[in-house]
Parts: sequence; C-alpha cells; structure tokens
Amino acid sequence: MFDRELEDRLVRYAAIDTQSDERSTAAPSTAIQLNLSRLLAAELEGIGASDVRVTDYGAVLATVPATAAGPTIGLLAHVDTAPQFNATGVKPVVHRGYNGGDITFADAPGLLLSPANSRHLADKLGHDIITASGTTLLGADDKAGVAIIMTLARHLLANPDIPHPTLRLAFTPDEEIGRGVDKRLPADLAADFAYTLDGGMVGEIEYESFSADGAVVRITGVSAHPGYAKGKLVNALHLAARIVTTLPQGTLVPEVTEGREGFIHLYEMTGTAAGAELRFILRDFELDGLEAKGALLRQVCAAVQAGEPRAEVTVEIKKQYRNMRYWLEKDMTPVERARAACLAEGIEPVSVPIRGGTDGSRLTEMGVPTPNIFTGMQEIHGPLEWVSVQDMAAAVRVLLRLVRG
Repeated sequence: MFDRELEDRLVRYAAIDTQSDERSTAAPSTAIQLNLSRLLAAELEGIGASDVRVTDYGAVLATVPATAAGPTIGLLAHVDTAPQFNATGVKPVVHRGYNGGDITFADAPGLLLSPANSRHLADKLGHDIITASGTTLLGADDKAGVAIIMTLARHLLANPDIPHPTLRLAFTPDEEIGRGVDKRLPADLAADFAYTLDGGMVGEIEYESFSADGAVVRITGVSAHPGYAKGKLVNALHLAARIVTTLPQGTLVPEVTEGREGFIHLYEMTGTAAGAELRFILRDFELDGLEAKGALLRQVCAAVQAGEPRAEVTVEIKKQYRNMRYWLEKDMTPVERARAACLAEGIEPVSVPIRGGTDGSRLTEMGVPTPNIFTGMQEIHGPLEWVSVQDMAAAVRVLLRLVRG
C-alpha cells in the first residue's frame, strides 16, 4: 500500500547531501542540511500540514491536526547523515525482488552485500532492497525515518476519517554529531510523549541507549629540525601513538565489544610532530562505567605526560547524552503503546539496548519521553548500508496503529 511512495521519498531524500560536521559551530552545523529541511517544509505544506516552519536552529516542525481526542504525540527523524563516511554524490539503487544472493555495486565492483556479511538480509527474499552505488553511504539513517513519517502524514491528511490525536512532527539536524535536540525543541514540539523513527530491524522498540561522552586529547610537542633534533625534538605523534597503544585494545574498543559492553573509540587523529589531536567517544550503559572510561583515558594521558614533561597533554571530556532508560523505566506507557501497535500488526516487538543514541535520548532527559521505533535500516554509516522498502512500509502500518490508540 505504501511501498512506491516510500521508495520514491527515500530515493529523492537520499540523493541530497546532508552530512553534518562536528567541528562547525553553526546551527545547523552544515548549511546543506537545510536543502532537505526546506524541501520537507514545502512538501508538508503541500499535503496540508499545519504550523509548518523551519526554526532558526534548523528543525522542521509541523502539525497533523487531531481527528479524535487523545495525547499529543511527537514523531521525529533526523535529516543529517554521518560524517564517518562519504555522503557526497549518493546514487540510490533499488534492487527489486531480492533473490537471496549477492548484491553488487555499480561504482565498486569488488564490493558485495550478502547474507554472509549482513545477517538480516537472508530474511528479505522478495523484498525491494535500496542501497547506494558503492562509494557512499545510503543515508537511510535516518532518511528512512523521514520517509516513513512523511508517508504517514500524507496518508492521515488525505484520510481525515482515520481517528487520531494531534501529531507533532519534527525533522532535526545534527543528530549524528549529538546536537540534534536544541534546548528549545521540547517546548516547540509541545508533545506529551514522542517517538524517534531511527531504529533497525522490524519489531525493534527501544527504550535503552548508551550514555555518552566525547573526549578530545591535545598534545603539544617540541618542534625541531630533524637533522639537528637530538635532545630537542618531542614528537607529538609518537606520544599520540603511545596513548593509543596504552589504552586496552583487546577489551574496550568497538570492534571487540557487543551487547551491554561499553567502549573507548578513537575515531579521528590529526597532527604533526609539533602537535596532535585525538578525538574519542566514550560509551557505556551505566554512568559509573562511563565515568570509569573517562578516568582511564585521563590516567593514560597523565602517564604519557609524566613520561615526557617537555610536552603538554590535555584532556577535555564533554557530556553528550544519557541512557533514556533512566527516565522511561519510571513510566513505560509510550513503550507499551508501541509494543501493542506492533502486536496488532502481527509483528513481535523486541526491545534491545541501542548501542548508540538517538535524539530520543536527549529529549527524554529533557522531559519528553521518547522511545525509538524501527525503520528497517541496516549496515549504517558505510557503503553496505541498505533498507527494505517493505520493512519501511511495516513501520508506517505500526505507526497507524499507534496513533489510533
């Protein structure tokens, strides 16, 4: 019923570059995000949504007016794509009626997507699978969520006989860099509770996320001509390497952790012999575990500093978001409502901890309970990213059940 609309929307939205940039101090961090935001605002006005506006912090807000009494429900997705992989020149490709074999990529002949490297793909026989062309991510994270909400809104506005309460829609920038929820958003959203459409496999109803901090380590060495450097040069890159190798590589990095295990992730390192910068994200499901990881990073840096007093090593750790479970477990009504909607559609709800975070993590902490609902997206933040059109359609049907109560 919704397949072709969802396909069309995702293909159009994914082709628009909306990558965010954590080094930018602007809001949104990149002006290109507004290209999609303004398009969404125009489309919302075109389908008859009310109160459509793009805020000065870059969020698109709109209302689907109530046709029945009930709580005001917010629905959110983010427009930005992850900075970790190329997102310029995305060329979405639709693979119709997936046959269970390898999916190849026109722009990367050596790249293969198969059930061997993406376990949920085996369950999608006959589905229409959307990927990029091999050299970029797709951006289904979270343009699949955007397409799902837009499709739901268009359907409800075209069918006013469907009973539902007031729906408040929000499409946020900068979620991928932890800045998607401006301090003004909770009041502007004005919802009793909300849902982010930013989850993975069908049936996922998530109410637990990582708690997260970001860390920047800066090293100032002593520069000298390498031909006359004896006793003078203090190479900042060597000290950076010492920090990385001293941190536990066998237990506390993303590539060896799973489930409820947290990590210290070095995701960017830049510099010269004179100065270097290392950027980390710290993740744990519990606050004491998060604090311990920050303390370990500080301890390692202090040891490297002590070993070379001519250098300067500084550590700056900033709060990003906190596990939304701490608030949602006090009132599971929004979670139970979403689970009931899944069951009504014949979908078994599954609640597993998100090994990441969503705008819902910050919104929940700021007073708007906001669990996360599946979109079907898989293998996000890389060239193998894919989503099933039929899984997206399942999300629309679940939302229809949810908003009807």
